[in-house]
Amino acid sequence: MKTALVQLCSGDDPGDNLRQVQWMLAEAAAEGAEFVLTPEVTNCLSSSRARQNEVLCLEGDDPTLAALRQQAEELGIWLLIGSLALKTGDPDGRFANRSFLIGPDGGIRARYDKIHMFDVQVTAEETYRESDGFRPGDRAVLAQTPFGAVGMTVCYDVRFPHLHQALARAGAQILTVPAAFSPVTGAAHWEPLLRARAIETGCFVLAPAQTGTHPTSGGKQRRTHGHSMAISPWGEVLVDAGTKPGIHVFDMDMSLVEDARSKVPSLTHIRDFHGP
Repeated sequence: MKTALVQLCSGDDPGDNLRQVQWMLAEAAAEGAEFVLTPEVTNCLSSSRARQNEVLCLEGDDPTLAALRQQAEELGIWLLIGSLALKTGDPDGRFANRSFLIGPDGGIRARYDKIHMFDVQVTAEETYRESDGFRPGDRAVLAQTPFGAVGMTVCYDVRFPHLHQALARAGAQILTVPAAFSPVTGAAHWEPLLRARAIETGCFVLAPAQTGTHPTSGGKQRRTHGHSMAISPWGEVLVDAGTKPGIHVFDMDMSLVEDARSKVPSLTHIRDFHGP
């Protein structure tokens, strides 16, 4: 089936971001895409907690979610909204980093809250404390579609192979990894991690990404790695989107899942063990 990765350079104005996404979804559908995927924090990429509190909404009130659900229905496509930053009403004020799978009827078929928080010091100048602003999820999510079972993850989750193996063992044939990867770790680790997750599981790995220097009205400016990727179940790079925003359409042949797993059935060889 024709599938499209949407690569964005989202800023901290959800309205501006939505207009860009809607244009790209329409273009992807016009090119024949039946399944379209957007990156992490499609609605708002910001390092300012004050700005996030100003512009973010609860899920039921979020205009980006409402508009993209309507557009998915109008276009008749499956849509993975890589994630939206959303208010939660939690007492500590933290947000959710929530991925949505939308059906061609506009219905929410699955939602997944990012489990692993990006709390790292990459360099002396580049430090992230995602858990300061976002609460972690605690549930893996597998969504059924007519074209295959989709295991949903987000960005930093890609470093945790047990999550992806659990999804594959539960039936996933496609793993989604929408991201806003840092330039330093992206250059070093992005492609090998994605290829490893595909090879280990025999799944397609679809990873739409944020890219570039992101517009901001306040707070520290963010940069992201780009290079949205589609990886085959054999570990081959089918799409590398480079560093410019854009749409990348490719054919996803689901028969390749069974082909890869029949050659190397490692999922059936997993054994419990003692130690260390």
